Amino acid sequence: MGNFSAVSLESVCVGILLGQSAALKDRLLDRHLMPLSITAAQFKVLRIISGGDNTAGALCRHLSIHSAAMSRMLDRLERKALIVRSRDNHDQRQVRLSLTEKGQSVSTQLPMLACAAMNEFTAGITQEELAQLERLLEKMLSSWLMRERF
Repeated sequence: MGNFSAVSLESVCVGILLGQSAALKDRLLDRHLMPLSITAAQFKVLRIISGGDNTAGALCRHLSIHSAAMSRMLDRLERKALIVRSRDNHDQRQVRLSLTEKGQSVSTQLPMLACAAMNEFTAGITQEELAQLERLLEKMLSSWLMRERF
């Protein structure tokens, strides 16, 4: 039996709470990242590239973003001189993304700013509650991913 019914759906708002939480987190990140002139969305892309996933396709999969939206995002990051695109030496069809020197400099500042935003975001809960929340979200996601295998 599922966790929701037509009747209980009226009083349970987990979807709304998750959406509002994600939006608040991004607004806080935006505010903390303002000194670097980057957005929360750009932050995520830079972190993924610096972590080694350096193709637009990998970014789209990580962030569940359509390729056209990702292209616009990469254009903005390129105009800010934070990334460069280059053809893969082994597969000329593939475009690799890398951080510029400026992008690497910005990337080193991201963890400190992200920590400040996340500390502000989670200020109302204890470390134990945060750990429990993470476990529950991981359980929900892994259960779904096991079934869907996308």
